[in-house]
Amino acid sequence: MSNRDTIRLATRSSDLARRQAATVKEALESRRQDVELVEVETTGDRIRDELIHRLGKTGAFVRSLDEKVIDGEVDAAVHSMKDMPTDQPEELIVSGIPERGPPGDVLVTPDGTSLDDLPEGATVGTSSLRRQAQLLDARPDLTVEPLRGNVDTRVEKLLAPGLQAEHEARTEAEKERKGNAGNDEYEHPYDRDVEEWFSDLAEIERRAMEREVETEYDAIVLAEAGLERSGLLHRIEYERLPTTDFVPSPGQGALAVTSLDDAVGERIHTALDNPRTRVETTVERTILAELGGGCVAPIGVYAVVQGEHVNAVVRVYSRDGGETVATSRDLSVERHVRDARAFAQDLAEQGAAELIEEAKREEGEGEAKRGEE
Repeated sequence: MSNRDTIRLATRSSDLARRQAATVKEALESRRQDVELVEVETTGDRIRDELIHRLGKTGAFVRSLDEKVIDGEVDAAVHSMKDMPTDQPEELIVSGIPERGPPGDVLVTPDGTSLDDLPEGATVGTSSLRRQAQLLDARPDLTVEPLRGNVDTRVEKLLAPGLQAEHEARTEAEKERKGNAGNDEYEHPYDRDVEEWFSDLAEIERRAMEREVETEYDAIVLAEAGLERSGLLHRIEYERLPTTDFVPSPGQGALAVTSLDDAVGERIHTALDNPRTRVETTVERTILAELGGGCVAPIGVYAVVQGEHVNAVVRVYSRDGGETVATSRDLSVERHVRDARAFAQDLAEQGAAELIEEAKREEGEGEAKRGEE
């Protein structure tokens, strides 16, 4: 450690990452721990968005922070658990898992339209293979387009076309109103002028006004936890997607603090760890590790502790959402790791392994094609 008492806690420099790290810092400080946040630029922060998919979020955002821990430059690192690889370096432990936030996904639209009510052929934005497969499973008619960037950027991309069109319409109406000054029969179509309308926009809406539109999305799908932690949930129109059909990514909504297995790790564990969330996310990550899908196959795993059992729901999809292996099982809390491994093995035999292998082949073919371009 940098000194005897202060825990140096590494975080990415994005707004969401800093907010998440701040919640961990506050939780540790509430247990009389001194904490200093250290911002680290990761590989994922330096490369272009379109390359992140090829590198994989785990390689892009997690490794750089953990390397700082292993090298002794910081004492611990805060991660979004869903972005963490299942093959952690041997030197590291997950010393703290705080109580989980909202685990599911939400459909965000400019006007609150539900998934069922989206028009045929509507364009929905996501760069998650899982969300793409789930959307196409529910609505094969949808057009799913890539959507990258941080949470704010993704919301801005959704809002930009509508706000820009409304601004243009209001501007033209304002010109027409001025041109009809003195005309008693003229009725202005808006109750406020364009300046008043603009002044009432939220900050994220104003940023959207300045964004260049490349793709017009009718809706986008995001993790509810990310929107909540970014302070955006109350500013947007959204529909919660049921976790029974839109099974979340393993660990979604949960944070993880990695450290060395030492006195600092013990301090973090004692002050921060939520036993229920640890059991649930351990089940999810164990199943993912056993299936071996990584970030190339559409896999959803969601576990909930219910008394002495953990109910685990798993969905493994083909990339187009046309094929699915879907089942659930109650596992023993006491033997949750062993039972999760056995469950994953049964899933593999039921066809999950074939879907994952097919996804890997498609990923390899896609990389080869990109390499030729």
